[in-house]
Amino acid sequence: MAYINIDVNEVRKFCEAVFQKRGYTAQESADIVDVLLTADLYGIESHGIQRLIRYHLAIEEGSIVPDAKPEIIHQTPISAVIDAPKSMGQVVAKNAMNMAIEMAKKTGIGMVCVRGSNHYGIAGYYTKMAAEADMVGISMTNTEAIAIPTNGKKAMLGTSPIAVCMPADPVDFWYDAATTVITRGKLEVYKKKELPVPLGWVADENGQDCDDAERVLKNIIGKLGGGIFPLGGCYEDTGSHKGYGLGVIVEMFTAIFAGGTTSPHVKNSGNADTSFCLMAIDYGVFGDKKEIKARMSTLLQELRESPKADGKDRIFTHGEKEVESAADKQVNGIPVNEKTLAEMRMIGETLGVPFDDYVKTV
Repeated sequence: MAYINIDVNEVRKFCEAVFQKRGYTAQESADIVDVLLTADLYGIESHGIQRLIRYHLAIEEGSIVPDAKPEIIHQTPISAVIDAPKSMGQVVAKNAMNMAIEMAKKTGIGMVCVRGSNHYGIAGYYTKMAAEADMVGISMTNTEAIAIPTNGKKAMLGTSPIAVCMPADPVDFWYDAATTVITRGKLEVYKKKELPVPLGWVADENGQDCDDAERVLKNIIGKLGGGIFPLGGCYEDTGSHKGYGLGVIVEMFTAIFAGGTTSPHVKNSGNADTSFCLMAIDYGVFGDKKEIKARMSTLLQELRESPKADGKDRIFTHGEKEVESAADKQVNGIPVNEKTLAEMRMIGETLGVPFDDYVKTV
């Protein structure tokens, strides 16, 4: 499939215009789009602007409502639960992390759980918000059932990402990963590219290895069985039970704590049924912050400088690749596949926001 590089600022303006046309304020639109484009800049195509079609369809069907009114239903000095029916995930998640940061400034820790919302983009975006406030950030979300438990054949858990970010020099430690082998978004990319999925990633309706992305996605949408394997793949011998357990932990911190819908019962692809957990920790509660940050920075540098395997010339720490990717794409543009471009043109035409008026693709 052909890819075309498009300018970051041009596509930002187009996407912001799309969301403003839908009724979001200029600030809300900028927040939503910044989450999406951060994914693309970091090289995470699955969670970038290729997701625009998902939000477009969800707004069309009414499972995302631009004027949704989230409500705090429980609060303590260190925690809160927000009921956010049909809210845009990025908007409520940014507000929730800001709440957590303010709590942490006063008490050392803040933890906000959200229920009833929608897909919120990359989990790691919100952890960077905490790191920019010189705190440790943690972010998790559940999703519709898409992952099969070890030895199972029915999807029961979400892709359940866990993200953690801690300030460090010269690059923050930034970890963001699903507790499944891949995400649904990556499976959607394989479908768009019409590529076979590597074995050990996904299962058919019988719980067996499968390389057909379209078949697996149809099974997930139709609740026909199968799905994505937990981190560790098919077998306990390869660590499948570890990813399975991590998925349950994410469910606990999100839907269980928030009183939201657990993954086995999420309907409609998770639209208006998703739960998050956002945490901020002022690591100064453990001592001098400069010393703690220096210790983390030293550890990361020791990892980078440790002996390399034969044929390898570099060891990365989490977050380095993303920073380097963003620097390159700010200059050279974001690669977008032709199907995503066609979707954006269709969305623009539908809303009276002509794509080609904003973005040059030649």
